[in-house]
Parts: sequence; structure tokens; C-alpha cells
Amino acid sequence: MAATIRRQRPRRLACWVVMAVLLADLLALSDTLAVMSVDLGSESMKVAIVKPGVPMEIVLNKESRRKTPVTVTLKENERFFGDSAASMAIKNPKATLRYFQHLLGKQEGNPHVALYRARFPEHELGSDPQRQTVHFQISPQLQFSPEEVLGMVLNYSRSLAEDFAEQPIKDAVITVPAFFNQAERRAVLQAARMAGLKVLQLINDNTATALSYGVFRRKDINSTAQNVMFYDMGSGSTVCTIVTYQTVKTKEAGTQPQLQVRGVGFDRTLGGLEMELRLREHLAKLFNEQRKGQRAKDVRENPRAMAKLLREANRLKTVLSANADHMAQIEGLMDDVDFKAKVTRVEFEELCADLFERVPGPVQQALQSAEMNLDEIEQVILVGGATRVPKVQDVLLKAVGKEELGKNINADEAAAMGAVYQAAALSKAFKVKPFVVRDAVIYPILVEFTREVEEEPGVHSLKHNKRVLFSRMGPYPQRKVITFNRYNHDFNFHINYGDLGFLGPEDLRVFGSQNLTTVKLKGVGESFKKYPDHESKGIKAHFNLDESGVLSLIRVESVFETLVEDSPEEESTLTKLGNTISSLFGGGATADTKENGTDTVQEEEESPAEGSKDEPGEQAELKEEAEAPVEDTSQPPPTEPKEDAAPEEEKAAEKENEEKSEAQPSEKKEAGSEGVPPAPEEEKKQKPARKQRMVEEIGVELVVLDLPDLPEDELARSAQKLQDLTLRDLEKQEREKAANSLEAFIFETQDKLYQPEYQEVSTEEQREEISGRLSAASTWLEDEGFGATTVMLKEKLTELRKLCHGLFFRVEERKKWPERLSALDNLLNHSSMFLKGARLIPEMDQIFTEVEMVTLEKVINETWAWKNATVAEQAKLPPTEKPVLLSKDIEAKMMALDREVQYLLNKAKFTKPRPRPKDKNGTRAEPPVNASDQAEKVIPPPGQTEDAKPISEPEKETPGSEAADAEPLELGGPGAAEPEQKEQPTGQKPTLKNDEL
Repeated sequence: MAATIRRQRPRRLACWVVMAVLLADLLALSDTLAVMSVDLGSESMKVAIVKPGVPMEIVLNKESRRKTPVTVTLKENERFFGDSAASMAIKNPKATLRYFQHLLGKQEGNPHVALYRARFPEHELGSDPQRQTVHFQISPQLQFSPEEVLGMVLNYSRSLAEDFAEQPIKDAVITVPAFFNQAERRAVLQAARMAGLKVLQLINDNTATALSYGVFRRKDINSTAQNVMFYDMGSGSTVCTIVTYQTVKTKEAGTQPQLQVRGVGFDRTLGGLEMELRLREHLAKLFNEQRKGQRAKDVRENPRAMAKLLREANRLKTVLSANADHMAQIEGLMDDVDFKAKVTRVEFEELCADLFERVPGPVQQALQSAEMNLDEIEQVILVGGATRVPKVQDVLLKAVGKEELGKNINADEAAAMGAVYQAAALSKAFKVKPFVVRDAVIYPILVEFTREVEEEPGVHSLKHNKRVLFSRMGPYPQRKVITFNRYNHDFNFHINYGDLGFLGPEDLRVFGSQNLTTVKLKGVGESFKKYPDHESKGIKAHFNLDESGVLSLIRVESVFETLVEDSPEEESTLTKLGNTISSLFGGGATADTKENGTDTVQEEEESPAEGSKDEPGEQAELKEEAEAPVEDTSQPPPTEPKEDAAPEEEKAAEKENEEKSEAQPSEKKEAGSEGVPPAPEEEKKQKPARKQRMVEEIGVELVVLDLPDLPEDELARSAQKLQDLTLRDLEKQEREKAANSLEAFIFETQDKLYQPEYQEVSTEEQREEISGRLSAASTWLEDEGFGATTVMLKEKLTELRKLCHGLFFRVEERKKWPERLSALDNLLNHSSMFLKGARLIPEMDQIFTEVEMVTLEKVINETWAWKNATVAEQAKLPPTEKPVLLSKDIEAKMMALDREVQYLLNKAKFTKPRPRPKDKNGTRAEPPVNASDQAEKVIPPPGQTEDAKPISEPEKETPGSEAADAEPLELGGPGAAEPEQKEQPTGQKPTLKNDEL
């Protein structure tokens, strides 16, 4: 029995674990019933949500527009977003921030920072000495970093989504340009943390567009690869992407469609903004020429005038896309001087001639990175607002050599729709059709380390090694493990970008530092001293390139192995628990492993980099923990896999054991025997020895080299600062709402005092008192209302409403009297007719008891008496007094009477007629013997005796008589019998129908 209990204990414990996991998931779902996506463009953003009943919908902003400008106006006491901030750009250009995304993840010496200063000279950019970054210096008290400004925008987008969804939202997918490097992606994540958003994924905007295109054309995707090029020219940049669509077989869901990014090309500064700046410069030149000789200032020195010119240039670019020429005109551009000039499309194309020459550049980069030619591209699809410029389309059409360009996609909303589909797929609250997404690494990442080697006896030298960790255009997300097998002491290694030769010199300057992180390991030597009798399997560093494209070092560990005697003892309870949980999930890998996409783990050995050939056995081992649920149709990575991959069960067990205590043995075997299935239990007992793995965690110190992240304390301060600003805005909105309500009440009530219906129920003294109090409140609101708090405004409004309550009550009651009294009269008349008909029912067919009919009669009489008495009493009162006839009392009487009538109607509806024997002579039917109401006597109508001749039954049934002769609703079971009653016995009175009353 004891053995049985021990065997059942792990199973019971496993059930409790599973129940706890399911409960945690249910609790998590309660807060994540809606998710959102933010397509964060340079000029504008689109927000989309998914919630139960609302699948994939674009959010409308407060102006009911689907597109919101990414603009923020920051003042001392208030903030403006979206269209309101865009309109403030003319009045206060210094405090209105736009295109600040171009400053994310960049240090002060970056060329893009200098370009931003040249484009927007009205903004003062301060320097952060610790991070060597810039911040906006709006005033001595107002200083905000680009991450903080972006956090404000994300928080505003969240408020728009919550208002649209009518529920809180925390989870979001945010789009970023495909060319964002590690520093820029981390900056976006930090901004989202400041806004209180949980980022499910940073998705490249080109990938989101391709996903949206594939989701709505799922039926057109088959096993044949289809290569589609997306050319996206937005306001700030241009990205060209080559995507391959085809169906693949997955382990979890069978055959599913897949998109794979094959090639990417981009131009960071080619977009609609640069065209608008060229037009603005042209318009400024024309305005200065018109005022030449008047000794006027240069319009370029006036920030407000330049903001007006930029807005007009934006409108002019849009109009010239459909017209050959247009007249640019601005009233009061500067010094109350109007500006008017004609601009043609030819002039616009001449101004941007060098920009149009750069249009084919991203196409060539994408083809080169994908190793394709134009003949393999089936379709070229336009995305982005700037592709609407006719010259862009003409140049691109010649560059790709196609008959036409694809315009069968929403150029503005495709990325937002694709991102929100991915958000629903990542959220636990929704289930969507699988669509496999395989994005590509644009910037390769490698590991560099230096170690001492002995080339000759007694001669030591340092050797520099490079190992490519994530190759260019390789898929992600994926995990990799690199093993250093020649170190037994503390050492350092470096994580840097790989070969960036595909970037030009200017792009390399904009890119920033090519060194990512220096990793300093501590505790390697102590781990070797701790296990002197064990064989070292190297120092393993686990890397992860997640769904957002952000690289992280998960952990570093020192691994040892030794041979131990295999005892035939039972497995430990913990091992049984693990096996039980695995069996509950289908006997495969653990749930966490499957969720993270690391079902298969491939061992790969990286070939030495150029110029650093290693001796045999000296190169570092590179192991890839890559997601491989699909058949890869792309070109294989530069690394060659070993012979066999470990089975799923063994790899999952290895991962679980490695994360436990260092003394926990691992069941993973050597690489040469990984493909061998587990031996039966009898064979295990016969084995003399087995391998035991020991894992020791190594201390890690990271030194970030590209751009230091905000420290946690500073990040918390920034988040608190944004939260305080949000609370201030909410308080301001609440105060404005209270002030508007008070002002509206004063004006409306003053107007009502002169209306006849209000004068009828009030005296002259009452109206004068109310009018005087309203005038005093209006004066107070004008003189002191600006300094009044929200509580003071609400108290003032409550005081005035209390003063006017009696007047408003009398008016409202008089408005309700006619309708309520008419309804009461109708109900009394119908109830009286119903009671009269009920008393006419013959005794043998009577379904109502005398008590029920007497009760109804009593309620009818009491209601008549109350109504007549109350109306008479109200007629004696003057209209200025509080009425005694109240609408609520009338409604209460109606409800009481209706309740009695409904009770009798329901009884008649569900009562079955009693069976009666037919009269043989056709004269009179005998009354039922077992009638429940046998003692009750039917009272004949006035003027008719009991022996009066009954009314004869009509020969033909008339419409509306179904209530008496139709078969009633059976309340008995299926076997309940119902006697037929087709003929009415002679001498029986007909039953009156309800609808005839």
C-alpha cells in the first residue's frame, strides 16, 4: 500500500500543477481581452485593435479620423496631441515636436542629429553627458528625451484604443522600421515601458505589411513559392522588401501558409518629408523675391512663417500628384503680408531630381541581399504615402521592368492591420488561423574573443577569433549557444556587428557604433576548482534574438561531465513529476519548450572567419537553438549541422535540468549517441555506468558599447514624470468639464425662467430668487472661476441644482400627467372588462376561483378610488405648490393592477380543460364529478336567471376563437393523454375569449 501511495503522489501533484497553470492563464485572460497595434510612422500613426466582437478594426481618433499625426505640443500647464498639436505648430513651433523618432538611439555626434537641427532650427537640443545623447530643451523647466516624447505618444495611442474598445488595454505590437539597429529597438522598448505598455513584439513595418497582404490572400498561397516585392516610401524613409509566400508543413498545425523575408534594401532619408522641405525652401525663396527692396527680414528666420510654409508645402505636394500645377497661397505669412505663387509639377520634379534618382537604390539592395534577379519577382506592390507621387512611380516602373505596379493594398493601413493580426496571434485571449512569419536579420552579429595559444614549445602568442552568431538574412527569432572549450579561468569576449560592407560610408556614420557589448565572466576558475575530477564540456553562453529582433545574453554556464555507477533504484519523485507533466502534454517536449519554439536543437560548428584559421580542436563550438517548425526553402545558413539532432524529449529534459540546481544530473547523452532511443528499464539496470552532467552558473558583467540604456532609477523617474503629466491632463479635463457644466446650467436655467410652463408653476418671488442666485454664480465664474478647483465648481453646480429642484420637479410632473393618467385609465377599463368576462365563464369551464376574481375586483376598485381622490385633491392645489399627484405613484398603481391581471392571464394560458362526458340526449351535460371548484357557483350576469336558455353555439368557427377550442399547451409528460373536445354540449355557455374583451 505504501508503494502504491508513493506512485500516486507524483500524479496528484502533477494534476495540481496543471490546474494552477490553467488558473493562472484564466486570470491572465481577464486583463487581456483586447490587444492593440501601433503603426508608428514618421509623420502619422495608425492604431488598430482586436477585441471580442470587433476583429481587426482601425481606431478612430477624437476627430473621427483613422490617421493621427505623430506630433506633441508641450507647454507649462498642458499638452496637445495629434491634430490639436499639429494646429499648434503654427502658433508655437518651438514647443511642438515632430519627427523625433529620427533621434532615437543616436548619440549627439550622429549625422542624423545634425540633419535634424538643420531641418528644424526652432528646436533647441540639449546634451546628456552620461549617455552622450540629446534631449529637447523647451524651457528651463521642460526637458524631455526622445524616448520620453515617444512614450507620451504611445500613451496617447493607448488612450485612443481604450476609448474605442471601451475597456483597458495593456498588450500591444509596435511597428518599427526594418533598418532599426539594436540601440534604436531598445529605445522604442524603453519608451513603451514609460507608457506602461506590455510590448508583445516589435514587428518590422515591412513584415507587418507582408503579413496583412498574405492573410487576406491566404487562398492564393500554395506550395509553389511566390516572390513579391513591397516598395514602401513613407514620409521619412524608404524600404524595399522581397517576400516569399508558400505553404509549408508544421508540426503543430499541419500545412500552413508562410511568409519569409528574403531581401531588404533601404534609404534612411528618402521620403516625402525631404520633398516637402525642398518645396518649402522654394516657396521661401519666392516670398523673399516678392518682398525684395522692402528691406524685409528673411522669412527663413521666422519659425512661425516657416511652419506655415511647411504645411503649405505638404498640401502642395499632395495636390501636384493629381494636377499639373497649383497655386500656393498663405494669408498673413509674415508681417501681415499675404503670399501667393504658382508652382507646377515640372518645377517640383526639378527640385527633387536627385531624390528621384535614389528611388531604384533600395530595389538593387533588396535583390542583392536576396540573391535574386527581377525575373524571379512576380509582382511589385506600392506601400506608403510618398509612392503616390507620379514621378516616383515612373522611375520605379522603369527600374523593375514590369508592365504595371501593384496598388491592390491599402498603402496607409496595411502595416497596422498586419501588426494587429500578429498581436491577436501572440495574445492568449484570441485564436487566429496560423500564418508562419520568418523575418530576416539585416545586420549580422558575431562574437569576438582573444586567447593565448602556444605555437611552439615555450612560445606563447595571442590569437583573435571571430564567430558569426547570427548571419545576415538569417531567420529569427532563434536561440544559439556558443561554447568556449579552451578556457579554465575568467575571460572576456565581445559581441559586435559583423560585416556591414553593404552599407555606404554615410550610412555607416549614421549607423553608429559597431561594437555592441563586452561580456566579462567571473567564476570560471572557481567552477573548475569545484569539480576537479569531472571532464569539462566548455563554457556555454546562451544567446537569444527574440521576436522583436533584440539580442540578449540569457546566461553563461560551465558544464562538466563524469561517469557514475547506475543504480537500479526508482526514479526520484521530481523526475516522475516531470515525466507525468510531459505525458499530460502529449509525451513530447514540455509546454514551455514548445511555446518558445525550441523543439529542435541543432548542433552547428562555425567555420573560422577569414584570416583567423584555427588549429584542429581549437575553434569554439557553436550550437543553435533555432525554431525549426517548418521546412526551410531558403538558402541554408553558412554553418553545417552535425550528424544528428537530439530527440525532443532529451533536449527538453536537458533544458529543464540545466536550469535547476548544479547538482541535478542531466539525461542528455553525447552528440554521437543522441539519436539512440532510450533503452528499456531492464537494459538500464544492466548498464555499469552512465554520464552525469554538472552545471555551474557563471557570473556575467555586461558593458554596453553602442548606446547605454537608461538606468532603472532614471527609467522609473521618467515613467513617473509621464504618469504625473497624464494625471494633470485628466484633472484639467475634469475641471474643464465641471466648468462647462456649471456655465451651461446657468445659461439654460436663466432661459427657462421666461418660458410659460416654468412661469406657471412658480411665483414672481421664486423666480427672482433663482435669477439672482444664477447671476451671482455667473459673476463668480467670470471673476474667480479661473482659479477655482474642480471640487469648488462641482459644489457650486450642486447648490444651484438643489435650489432649482422644486421648480424643475413641478414642471416635469405636469409633463408626465397626461400620458400616465391615460395609460392608467386604459388599464382600468381593460381590467374591468376582463373581470366581467371571467365571471361569464360557465361553472363547468371556470378556471378562476372566486377568491382570485374578488381580489382583482378589489384592486380595480381601490385604484379607481385612489385615482379619483388624488386628481380631485390635486385640482384644489395651486400649481406653485408641491403636487400630490406624482408620476411614480401612478406607475406603482399600474404595476400592482397589471400584476394581478397577468397572474390570471397566465393561469388561463396554461390550464387544461377538464374532461366531460357527452350528453346522450343532447340536452345537458352532467357536471364533472371531481371538479376542484365544485362548491363554487357561477353568478349569472345581472338580469339573467340561472335557468335562462344558453346562447347556442355558432355553426361555423370565427377567427379569433382559438383561445376556447384550440388545444392548450401540454404541461404533462410525453405520455399525458388529452381527450378530444370537438363538439360543445347543449346547454353549456360559450367561453369568452381574452382578445374579444
